[in-house]
Amino acid sequence: MTLIKSISGIRGTIGGPQGENLTPLDIVRFTTAYSTWLRETTNKDKLRVVIGRDARISGPMVSDLVEGTLLGCGVDVINVDLCTTPGVEMAVIAHHADGGIIMTASHNPRQWNALKLLNAHGEFLNAAEGHRVLELADASTISYPTVDQLGHVEARTSFDEAHIKAVLALPLIDVDIVRRRRFRVVVDAVNSVGGIVIPALLRAMGVEVIELNCTPNGEFPHNPEPLPEHLTDISARVVAEKADLGVVVDPDVDRLALVCEDGSMFGEEYTLVAVADYVLTHTPGNTVSNLSSSRALRDVTEWHEGKYYAAAVGEVNVVAKMKEVGAVIGGEGNGGVIYPELHYGRDALVGVALFLTHLASRNITASALRAVYPSYYISKNKIQLTPEIDVDMVLNTIKAQYADEQVNDIDGVKIDFEQEWVHLRKSNTEPIIRIYSESRDKESAERLAEKIMHEIRSICGL
Repeated sequence: MTLIKSISGIRGTIGGPQGENLTPLDIVRFTTAYSTWLRETTNKDKLRVVIGRDARISGPMVSDLVEGTLLGCGVDVINVDLCTTPGVEMAVIAHHADGGIIMTASHNPRQWNALKLLNAHGEFLNAAEGHRVLELADASTISYPTVDQLGHVEARTSFDEAHIKAVLALPLIDVDIVRRRRFRVVVDAVNSVGGIVIPALLRAMGVEVIELNCTPNGEFPHNPEPLPEHLTDISARVVAEKADLGVVVDPDVDRLALVCEDGSMFGEEYTLVAVADYVLTHTPGNTVSNLSSSRALRDVTEWHEGKYYAAAVGEVNVVAKMKEVGAVIGGEGNGGVIYPELHYGRDALVGVALFLTHLASRNITASALRAVYPSYYISKNKIQLTPEIDVDMVLNTIKAQYADEQVNDIDGVKIDFEQEWVHLRKSNTEPIIRIYSESRDKESAERLAEKIMHEIRSICGL
């Protein structure tokens, strides 16, 4: 059982000892710390916070604790209840709130839950803000408001319809061309909130929807991370139903994976690539993804004479870089599409709508569209070190050894070679170095990873 405290919030398994797991006391403590931070940063007498949750089993319990704690801290609450992560982010902006709390453990299994913290822009806290919340959570004394200063619930209202309408109102979403294609789409939402919003969005675009695991009861039928090894059922169902596409989202609907009409994986890395291709065709500009994402986005950006930029891993870092360079599209290679025209957050709804418009306008199959893009393969590995080894020393040594190559050290060490790259990142909690490598095929990517791991072992005397 686990409790993980980070700058983006608190995440853990339900039950067990307080301080070691996500218990009611921990939920109250961190919600209090967040409201204290909001009061510090806003200097407002009265605060408003949006809260929403995914459909996991512990959701109602966690939501009730968060809502009650906020009220006890003198904060007014807008509860959007079952809602996607991007939906809560947008609701913060729409309701002119001072912040938001999303209760979701994203792709983690059913025993997990988390509090994800948002600022007044509906974006995740940055490192300095997150560290301050952690400091406040460890404070020995907290002073709560008196009875006359308690908060109240302003509204209990869904944001799903507003989210869908905002997506469909975007200039690059062409509902008519999608409707004319008469798409058949299988949707796997792992029995979470995606089962509510994704079918509704698709039907509003004239798509025939075949629902698979779309009952929002929190009983995940398979590992909820949308990786190929977890998507065998939808792959078979797409073929059996003679569908045009399979759409897969994680429990909080900020990641999007696609299955081609022949049952093959479009590839999580290529969700953003395809959407970026469509956006750049109509809106020339720059793009951003994190350092561990596929080089294919850079290639597509250069096709359209834009400039690609890399950010440190983490949505908050990608968003900051997108704002800095004025990117028109960006995201992460895990299927996370960030389209600033809608909002600065990973959003599977806008990803689906942009992708279907792109597919309809090209008038080709999903597998044919996938074949348009450069083919790369990413190998993900890690190497376990002993506690006494200085991980920073290891990374600096590797960096020095490859000084003649293109090296980026904003987040670990990434080395870009002519035909491939490798990215090394250390864990903040264990003596582990994670090693991501990408090349034109699986064998080359794994060969590069093994070469770097061999060099690390030599440096460490392992």
